Amino acid sequence: MTRETPDWKAVKTSPSMPLPNEMKAWVLGDPEELTLTQKAIPAPGKAEALVRIDAVAICATDLEILKYGTPALIEGGAPFNKNYTPGHEYMGTIAALGPGVDEFEIGDRVTVEIHAGCGQCKRCRMGMYTSCHNYGKNYGDVDKGHRANGFTTDGGFAQYAVNNINTMIRVPDDMSDEEATLVVTAGTSMYGLTELGGLVAGESVVVIGPGPIGLLAVAVAKALGASPVILVGTRENRNEIGRKLGADHVINARTEDVVERVIELTGKGADYVVDCAGNETTTNQAVKMTNRGGRICLAAFPKEPVKFDLGYLAVNNIYLYGIRGEGRSATHRAMAFMAEKRFDASLVHTHTFPMEDLPTALKYARERIDDAIKVVVSMGNTPINKNAKD
Repeated sequence: MTRETPDWKAVKTSPSMPLPNEMKAWVLGDPEELTLTQKAIPAPGKAEALVRIDAVAICATDLEILKYGTPALIEGGAPFNKNYTPGHEYMGTIAALGPGVDEFEIGDRVTVEIHAGCGQCKRCRMGMYTSCHNYGKNYGDVDKGHRANGFTTDGGFAQYAVNNINTMIRVPDDMSDEEATLVVTAGTSMYGLTELGGLVAGESVVVIGPGPIGLLAVAVAKALGASPVILVGTRENRNEIGRKLGADHVINARTEDVVERVIELTGKGADYVVDCAGNETTTNQAVKMTNRGGRICLAAFPKEPVKFDLGYLAVNNIYLYGIRGEGRSATHRAMAFMAEKRFDASLVHTHTFPMEDLPTALKYARERIDDAIKVVVSMGNTPINKNAKD
């Protein structure tokens, strides 16, 4: 492969970050069929940078994509057998800069947001780029500018990826690669609380479901001053991590009446409820434990339709919100908390595997082997000397 093509002519590179001719990348064939292969390294365009991926975390949505295809949308349809590389919760080192990019330097460590909106639809102009009307319209003769790495474009189960500069956040020198991959997860939790109002200091917050997003929702709520912060879960090992991340009370849903206990702890019900479990039971619990005038955030994808008492919401003036991903620059705010050590996101990281062992890493994440919570794939890269002469 040569880099004398027009796409590479205006790209800035550096001897400190030599680029190979090709990169390793996992490609999705049939459902749950991944193959490690070689791909051309993509060239960053205007307002873009090439990121050498140093670590990538596995998200439950990755597992959904591998099995069912959705919510990925490649070439207008399901992602199977289209030379598509999944994975979206990654961090790395900037290896090349697109034309006109001076916001970052080659050698900067960055973590990323998933979505870069088209910037021209109504939702993007409102800052709701995770709800971009042009989602997935970046194939064939149509290119509306929207990108969602790992969803509508190639993602992070590879050695390199291209990101818009608006999606990248610098990583502090003292933050590990593994912790930096968790910024998207914390950002999703931050986005949920942002949509609920953002000013949660002194308000009661209940988080249902101690998965990665739920555990970091506890941490973010506590960092924002919520009181009390209550976690509802069934796995005691995860509940204990929730305590370490700031939960004032933990309710074991297997042994306690969740709604009754929340009302007992809060007086008249919770001001805010974040449902990170996403099933009919937890949805109904969320409705019944919320105070009049309170707000509920649905931060999980129920796998099938659920029934709940809609009239109860109306009568009690309860507001219901849904979120997708890590919108409204929430990852930037989450990184600010993590950089200041306001909470230790690394508590949810349990396992690390090398890139070649991605199938094993996925198995651990899917089957929760050895109490796996957040599984990270490391590329084994060495740090870059940014002071090397070009």
